[in-house]
Amino acid sequence: MTDRERGFLGIEGVVHPIVQVGDPVLSTKCEPVAVFGEDLHKLIADMFASMYAADGVGLAANQIGVGLRVFVYDCPDAEQQYHRGVVVNPSLVPPVERHLDEDQEGCLSVRGQFTDLARPDFATVTGFDHIGAPIKVSGDGLLARCLQHEYDHLEGMLYIDRLSARARKKVLKAYAEEHQAL
Repeated sequence: MTDRERGFLGIEGVVHPIVQVGDPVLSTKCEPVAVFGEDLHKLIADMFASMYAADGVGLAANQIGVGLRVFVYDCPDAEQQYHRGVVVNPSLVPPVERHLDEDQEGCLSVRGQFTDLARPDFATVTGFDHIGAPIKVSGDGLLARCLQHEYDHLEGMLYIDRLSARARKKVLKAYAEEHQAL
């Protein structure tokens, strides 16, 4: 049985629709988690189920409409080693040395749109696991991009908010055209 089939802590998650760009929950800073318990475990299981159903590599709670500071991830680092986990009440640690990696980035909340975005090539977040124990997650490659991307969500930002006005407008126009056609 795979991690995807097993669910989080053996809890079968419910797939929720992914909130799309324009919904105010995506532009609002999320609230810290105060209680680590069964409700949080169920939310995390739902987040993993929703992320996998949408074929994503990371998902923040506000992407399923819940304004809490939680994100999940399941993606490889630069050496193609997979990392899977949850970070509750994360803080993004500024890199000691900043080297940018420009690569394609997309988002489940801006479905179907990808564009180049430069981000630091290494990232570290600190926070707590599902039971409230302190954790630190660091990585490079897609993992670094994912940690930064999901942290941004909890701050009320989408990746398109980091683009130039022109590039952002282009992505949003393509998104609107694609979704009008559906």
